Order: sequence, then structure tokens, then C-alpha cells
Amino acid sequence: MIIQPKVIIHGGAGSSLHGKGSLDLVRQSLVQILHQIYAQLQVGVSAQEAVVLGCQLLEDDPRFNAGTGSVLQSDGQIRMSAAFMDGAMQRFSGVINVTRIQHPINLAHYLQNSPDRILSDYGASELSRDLQLPVFNPLTEQRLTEWLQDRKDNFARSMANVVAESMEQGRGTIGVVALDTQGKIAAGTSTGGKGFERIGRVSDSATPAGNYANGNAGVSCTGIGEDIIDECLAAKIVIRVTDGLSLVGAMEKSMAEAHQRGRDLGAIALDATGTIVWGKTSEMLLAAYHTGSTIGDTLDNREQSVGKVTG
Repeated sequence: MIIQPKVIIHGGAGSSLHGKGSLDLVRQSLVQILHQIYAQLQVGVSAQEAVVLGCQLLEDDPRFNAGTGSVLQSDGQIRMSAAFMDGAMQRFSGVINVTRIQHPINLAHYLQNSPDRILSDYGASELSRDLQLPVFNPLTEQRLTEWLQDRKDNFARSMANVVAESMEQGRGTIGVVALDTQGKIAAGTSTGGKGFERIGRVSDSATPAGNYANGNAGVSCTGIGEDIIDECLAAKIVIRVTDGLSLVGAMEKSMAEAHQRGRDLGAIALDATGTIVWGKTSEMLLAAYHTGSTIGDTLDNREQSVGKVTG
């Protein structure tokens, strides 16, 4: 039985966009990427391949804090993390604080078939050399300017902008969750971190708290990494669906708990029935989705904490 594929992507969560122009540019970027992912899903590409492609495209967009355009840490270096999860196999893999690579998601995906499925800094860099991946500098002028300004201010801010020159305050991560024509789910998440962090800090993105999937549902998270880890958010939502809650019910319960504890986060999700759901405790979630018949986004949705699309 051929199933109509579905996909939802995100480019981070934050407090506010400067203006209509910035919001339109983010929407344009997300929709263009959605079209490319969905075109592949329509011709039978697997959820795994679709998620990797989507993450690559988001990593290549300097507007988002992953891959090219990643933020600088306290020492002025870029260290990126990514995770991939195959829902059908219920298999997680990831890289933590990798440097000088264009697509961290590629390493995370490659490790799906490795006996050692999560590698950090030196190990991830060695794997990149073993695969003969070209050395790549993800630094952009905008992110360098941002870091230099914050250094001048003695790093008064606790984190960088999620979208280059577009967010007042935000938490930057990109993510993709896809359902393919065979009914299989995959999820991927990639990040440059929160910016200005202590060297060695590990984000949620390369953990099951930030990225998780099984045969029932898949979730990718964004927001304050420590808050997401404390909630074990992605795994919690997926497990609640597996235990019998609807996806929207699992998201509502999880977001209510997170809000009660003062967390700052967001999540995108879909389940095996094709239901697409998102949730947030932050003001904005930069997400967009494709149902096969409808393309939409969450950029204008400031008040609603949980949203749902079917069809």
C-alpha cells in the first residue's frame, strides 16, 4: 500500500522577528526547502534519504544556525552537532561538537551502520577524514560580526541569534521529520549550538531528548538545549504515542508540563497516520510542513502552543 508522504521542518525557535521582511525571507527559505524534499518523497525516496536531504539544505542556508551560518562559541570557534534516527529500525546515531565540515548530518547518518553510533569532537573529525570529506569553513561574515560585537560587550548575552540578523533572541537548531510512501518515519536534527557557550558544552540535538523516532512517531526539537534535555522531550512525546496517546495529545501534555516548569522550547512531529503536529513554549517556532495537498507554516502563530494538520 502506497502512503501519501508527509514532511515537517524547522529552523529554530525564538522570541520575535524584526519585521515583516525578515519573516517573509524565513518563510521563503523554508518553503523552497520543503518543495525539494517533497519532490523526492513523491518519487519514492525513503524517509531516511529525505531527512538527510532536508537537513543538508537547511545546513547550507546561512540564515539558520546549523552548518553554514553556525554561531561561534566563547573561544570564537564553531562546533556543530547533529543526530539522525531511523524510526523503522529505532536506531539513533549522532556527532557532537564536530568542526570544519559542511554537513554534520552526513556523519550522523553514516553512523547508522556503525557499531559506535555517537562520536564526539576528535572522533567525529577523524571519521570525517576517514571518509575523505573536504575541509569546509562554515563561518559567515554575519556570524563573525555578531560574535565580535558580543565580545566587545563582554558576552553580556547568554546566546546568539537563532537566525542571522533576523531574531531578537532565539535558540537555533534545524530539524526534519518525514513519513515516506512505505509508511516509514525518520527524524534528523542539526545545530551550531547556542553561541558563546563554554567549550565542551553538549546540546540536546545529538541526544534522544532532542531527536527521536520509532515506527509510531518522530520528533525533532529546538529551543534551550538544557530545557529540552531536562524534559527528555522528543523521546517523551514518541513514547507517549507508542503507549496509546494521540500525537496531538502527547504534544499537548508534554508542552503543558514544559510550560509549567518554565521551559523554553519547541518541537515538530508526525506520526504513522500522517498527522503533523507542532508545539512550543517559546513565542515563535520557525516551522513549515507539506501534507501533499497543503503547504503551511507556523511563523504567524504566536498565541497557539500546539498545532495540528491532517490530510
